[in-house]
Amino acid sequence: MSQNRGGFNCRSGGVRMRIDGISRDALLLLAGPTASGKSALAMELAARDGRLIVNADALQVYENWRILTARPSVEDEAALPHALYGHVARDAQYSVGHWLRQVAQLLDRPLLIVGGTGLYFNALTQGLADVPEVPLSVRSEADARLAIEGPAALLAELDRATAARIDPLNPVRVQRAWEVWRATGRGLAAWQDDTPPPLVPLSDAEALVLVPDVAWLNARIDRRFTQMLVAGALDEARANLTGWDPRRPSSRAIGGAELIAHLNGEMTLAEATDAATLASRRYAKRQRTWFRSNMKAWRQVLLP
Repeated sequence: MSQNRGGFNCRSGGVRMRIDGISRDALLLLAGPTASGKSALAMELAARDGRLIVNADALQVYENWRILTARPSVEDEAALPHALYGHVARDAQYSVGHWLRQVAQLLDRPLLIVGGTGLYFNALTQGLADVPEVPLSVRSEADARLAIEGPAALLAELDRATAARIDPLNPVRVQRAWEVWRATGRGLAAWQDDTPPPLVPLSDAEALVLVPDVAWLNARIDRRFTQMLVAGALDEARANLTGWDPRRPSSRAIGGAELIAHLNGEMTLAEATDAATLASRRYAKRQRTWFRSNMKAWRQVLLP
């Protein structure tokens, strides 16, 4: 696993980097935790090479959040071609399988795929089990049971192989596994064991993962939420207030629930800001842990 500190000659969110050592020809994959400057670096590289920037962030796909998910600005999208940003309705079902099929349609041109959702990159470079779509009736049943009985009840009904493979403390993963079993009569582990070859083997791409200093990243996270408020994040949350459903995947945008709570009179704006900043720090920590465990073959770029 190669490492690089400092030396890419560009500005990525205030960090100077050297980009001449990054391939102009290979498909580029760029991962990093929230607020690490990966979008700015993607813009530099895409402008240099004439690439299409493709989103690999599970929350930036939703149309109802631009500011809170740090989607590229309207000006950035006008300056360079972008794909798979803000194209999904807030109440629509969207999965890594949807994303992978859409990426497959873009592989005939120079791409830079950038984001912070490790599962998207894993599916792209390691393959994705061809699990059938789960009917809405099954998802509704799972939602109801999870709310009443909790994830332990769903976990207890899974086959042994699946239960051993998923994180039992992650209710989203437990629910997903239970839904697959309920809809197909087959455990998620069995589906995963039949995973087809990857769409883009890692050997066919240049894969970079940003590894920021923790104190440096936390300081950027703290500043960024304040900047989001100045840019209109509260108005964005207000636009989501009608019909707000915290169970939707789109509602997981960090800061969304906190600002909705403020608008409902449940906390002050200062309390919402503190809670959202803390949630963002924790999310970044989970991302760093995931990247460290799952991207050992990627080229590390140490920041700042």
